[in-house]
Amino acid sequence: MENKQPLLNYRRKTMLIIGLGAFILVGVMLWGLLMDPQNYNPSYGQKSLEPSLLHPFGTDYLGRDMFYRTIAGVSTSIQIGILAAGISSIIALILGSLSAIYGGKVDLVVNMLVDLCMGVPHLILLILISIALGGGAAGVITGVAVTHWPNLTRVIRAEVMQIRSAQYVQISRKLGKSNWHIAKEHIIPHVFPQYVVGLILLFPHAILHEAGITFLGYGLPLDTPAVGIILSESMKHLATGMWWLAFFPGLVLLLIVWLFDLVGDYLRTVIDPYSSRR
Repeated sequence: MENKQPLLNYRRKTMLIIGLGAFILVGVMLWGLLMDPQNYNPSYGQKSLEPSLLHPFGTDYLGRDMFYRTIAGVSTSIQIGILAAGISSIIALILGSLSAIYGGKVDLVVNMLVDLCMGVPHLILLILISIALGGGAAGVITGVAVTHWPNLTRVIRAEVMQIRSAQYVQISRKLGKSNWHIAKEHIIPHVFPQYVVGLILLFPHAILHEAGITFLGYGLPLDTPAVGIILSESMKHLATGMWWLAFFPGLVLLLIVWLFDLVGDYLRTVIDPYSSRR
């Protein structure tokens, strides 16, 4: 008899990794959101301390605890990434669906917008939008949101076009079912899993681009605990041997981005029955 236990174990392992990754990400976000700012306030008697048990990530030139400041900064990045990716994914869902459903001139306009947005480097477009909106959280969120939808738009457009041409959808249409019924019963259930995976995979890009434009000085204000600001400030002190100011915040940012990417990849494995077979 064929032993199916390894497949079962693999799926359980996959769900465990997804749950653990999501738990860590939500936990870090809430920790930073609810943290008392006093934890990373300046303490001039503890300036420029190396990493220790009391200060795992050391302290900076103002005596601020880099561990708590990094957690607060990563939490800010996650919040901005979730909001920006959510808005961007909704734009992609609307444009991709309209393009596939109506076709013709609508499809042509959407494809032109996609090509136009993808023809300009993300970072440059982000900076221009952020500057135009006066910087700050609003500028960063808007910039990230309006520049990260093209790839997901193409995916959704392809999925909707595929399901529209399916035989059972054509039969449903010939039976007199309304467009709303077809969308609710056939199109949305088919597209929604791909949309969720695409949304989660947008988070790493949103977080990294937020940190990037903040690092360059076009994003969040200097008084905000953000990873981009922490890394930007650390550049002035690396030559003095304060390596921990950049190493630990950068490492935590990479781990958070990797976790988002990991959760998205494993979720896609669970949703897609072909990729889930091992």
